[in-house]
Amino acid sequence: MDVEDEAERRSDPFGPGARFGRWDPGSRGVRAIAVVVLLAALGAAALAWQARPRADVVVLPTAEVSGVLPSASGTGAAEVVVAVAGKVRRPGMVRLPPGARVADALEAAGGALPGVDTALLNLARKVTDGELILVGVSAPPGVVPPTGAGPAVPGGPLNLNTATLAELDGLPGVGPVLAQRILDHRDKLGGFKAVSDLREVEGIGDSRYEQLKELVTI
Repeated sequence: MDVEDEAERRSDPFGPGARFGRWDPGSRGVRAIAVVVLLAALGAAALAWQARPRADVVVLPTAEVSGVLPSASGTGAAEVVVAVAGKVRRPGMVRLPPGARVADALEAAGGALPGVDTALLNLARKVTDGELILVGVSAPPGVVPPTGAGPAVPGGPLNLNTATLAELDGLPGVGPVLAQRILDHRDKLGGFKAVSDLREVEGIGDSRYEQLKELVTI
């Protein structure tokens, strides 16, 4: 090496030999590089997560999904509509809650008129939708009132020796308990011999017998 090359090398510490020499960053430099690489990897992962495809979830109201509007009352229970006719203050149709009884229908119609005897009505009976309740009057021909609904028994007198429990229960003032007593007494006698035998049935006094004697036969 001549004097000029040696002088150039000394004057340029980053000369060709230095530029192509091995660079040693040291332990601190290695850790710094590792931290930079880790941060770069985390950033790339975050960008990839945000760029992933997503499905938008739309929640529809229950009424729109099912096509059924919610009930105004919230319970879904239907009203019972019955007609109350005869000697009441406000005859006509009344609306009652499910499970209502004849007494409720009579009260909704304003109650019976003064002097009207409601003893023949089975006030404890549950009403059914669309029925007719007669108060103090007889049913017109061809109309059969429900059990305990009125004082009339259409279709002629009821045969005591062939009547069923339901038919006896339909007589005015006779409920299921008294109807069963009539059947038991009929079995005991081997059949009624006369209408007056009803007097021997427990629960049938003179006043009730007077109500029934024209409505039954043997």
